[in-house]
Amino acid sequence: MILKKCILIYCCGLQLISFAQNTSGELGRTKDSVSTKVIDLKEVIITDSKNNSHGSEIISQIDQQLRPNNSAQDLLRLVPGLFIAQHAGGGKAEQIFLRGFDCDHGTDFSVNIDGMPVNMVSHAHGQGYADFHFVIPETIDKLKVYKGTYNAAYGDFATSGAGEFSTKNNIGKSMIKLEGGQFETYRAMAMIDLLRGNHLFTKQNENFYVAAEYNYANSFLENKQHFKRYNIFSKYTAQLGSNNFLSFSGSTFNSGWNASGQIPSRAVSDGVITRFGSLDATEGGQTSRTNANLSLTTSLINGGLIKNQAYYSFYDFNLYSNFTFFLHDSVNGDQINQTESGRNIYGYKFSYEKTASVFGKNLKTVIGATTRIDDGTVMLRHSVKRVILDTISAGHLTQQNASAYIDETLYLTEKFSVNTSLRFDYFDFKFQNFQYDSLSGRKQVPKLSPKLNLYYDASANVQLFVHAGNGFHSNDARSVVLKSVENNLPTALGYEVGSTFKLGKRILVNTALWGLDLQNELVYVGDEAIVEITGATRRVGVDLSTRVQLTDHLFADADINYNHGRYINLPKGENFIPLAPSLTSTGGFSYKREKGFNASIRYRYLNTRPANEDNSVQALGYFLLDAVINYTTPKYQIGLSAENLLNTNWNQAQFDTESRLRNESTSVSELHYTPGTPFYLKGSLTFFF
Repeated sequence: MILKKCILIYCCGLQLISFAQNTSGELGRTKDSVSTKVIDLKEVIITDSKNNSHGSEIISQIDQQLRPNNSAQDLLRLVPGLFIAQHAGGGKAEQIFLRGFDCDHGTDFSVNIDGMPVNMVSHAHGQGYADFHFVIPETIDKLKVYKGTYNAAYGDFATSGAGEFSTKNNIGKSMIKLEGGQFETYRAMAMIDLLRGNHLFTKQNENFYVAAEYNYANSFLENKQHFKRYNIFSKYTAQLGSNNFLSFSGSTFNSGWNASGQIPSRAVSDGVITRFGSLDATEGGQTSRTNANLSLTTSLINGGLIKNQAYYSFYDFNLYSNFTFFLHDSVNGDQINQTESGRNIYGYKFSYEKTASVFGKNLKTVIGATTRIDDGTVMLRHSVKRVILDTISAGHLTQQNASAYIDETLYLTEKFSVNTSLRFDYFDFKFQNFQYDSLSGRKQVPKLSPKLNLYYDASANVQLFVHAGNGFHSNDARSVVLKSVENNLPTALGYEVGSTFKLGKRILVNTALWGLDLQNELVYVGDEAIVEITGATRRVGVDLSTRVQLTDHLFADADINYNHGRYINLPKGENFIPLAPSLTSTGGFSYKREKGFNASIRYRYLNTRPANEDNSVQALGYFLLDAVINYTTPKYQIGLSAENLLNTNWNQAQFDTESRLRNESTSVSELHYTPGTPFYLKGSLTFFF
């Protein structure tokens, strides 16, 4: 049954906007992706926890259509308070910032697609590395977001939060999309419905589509990027009888690029290079990933729901970087090569869900179990101009994570519900060093993570919530097999209290006061194959989100996120958390109609923040404006988007790095950065059929 009304759930500090929520979960069809009814906030209701899955958020149709999305990774910006930064030419996973965390490439934020994890454990470049570029943006249907450590379904890396993307089961209309922009940027995308209402194996609900894209860009940098990427994705879904729903998807992705790297500030100020120049023009890399994902959802006679899922990924990674230039090798330079050679990922997930009556109260039970095995060769080598000189570290990784959890939600009254859960994880780390047996080893580590969530509906338009729970992020296996137990799976204790409420008929507000204590900050330094263990931290903050409908077609929104984070055991003034943002904000105006012109103008703000523990070096903040305008008909859509309307000079990735240039006698520690995109204009033409 399809809901006639639009439902918005603000919970766990997030909003849920859905234009057509299917109450039977996966056992139905998604709506036509082209024709979307304009949302009316007068019809929005704030629901209780019976109708949300611990605060999940579905990407709004407005945001999907009007915000610039150069890649699927940009969809992460839809998470209130989440920022990303690129610093290796567009083919590498972006740096993620959320709730006062510099999550690096995913160390403290779990990314998932159709139930399959994206983060890489014990990765050659960074722990939790989440390269999301294998996803085609137009295939995404929903995004559920869980801030904090409160959801038992997510374990490793889900400290600041987790994001669960879902691809479309039915694309509605086929489409071909052509894009072109400044800096020799081109993209072609096609998404084709292969059945068009016909049937392949069953006479019931059945969908099968394929999507493909090709990207090319030279970027705004002086060193031409020659970035190339292709993606192919296919998905088949079918209703098998009245109780089973089958989903199978396969994808492959390949990318290659040149990069300008992170440049030292002094090289620009001294005139050695320009802001868009490079000190090592041979940086860059190649990467690929192939996935297969199969799931079967079964509705039982007793009202229960069982889901079985199996997935497999094959992954390659080859990256050339130069962060310190001539600090270590004054003759050849410090370029490094990080590789993942043929990593295999095998995974299985099971869940059982059932709602029953216990002493006259409804009790919803979810039981889950997962296992994941990573197997591959990881290497760090010294190179010059992409020619290998010697091997710094090389070995074979075998790592398994098995988990089980139970999640119980008891509805004590019509207004008050209690959710408790317990998750157990077991890790088996094994690393065989090819060079030194003393650096090889194996270690098994268990982890128990309890959670507690309370919800109270004070009225039809006011909900209060309290959350608390333990989470964790794992350490790199190469460090685990050699280090003490307390540095293997550092505990993150999260807690928050907040409210979601409605002012009048067309104003929605969500606010949360939160805190998070992390037992140990672990940063994998990929260029040295070591883990930096910097100690315990505490973060406290406030999240505020508003959504306002000004007229039938004009909307305004704003998200403001503030936090205060420090190392606990370091002296005052020397206890700043490097690169952790303390104030971020996004917002804007959107004009939305079912047909004709649609437009949006949006801002992004990230404040200046410490780049090291004593705040002697700072990463510079920025304020950016982006805009989109589209003209849509049932047959075609014409679009124009502009990033950085004010042509602001801003920095993406920024680090306090010690480096030495070729002619320098001593090293210098200062801000190194990758320049952000200048004013960038892109046009698109889409045909629907």
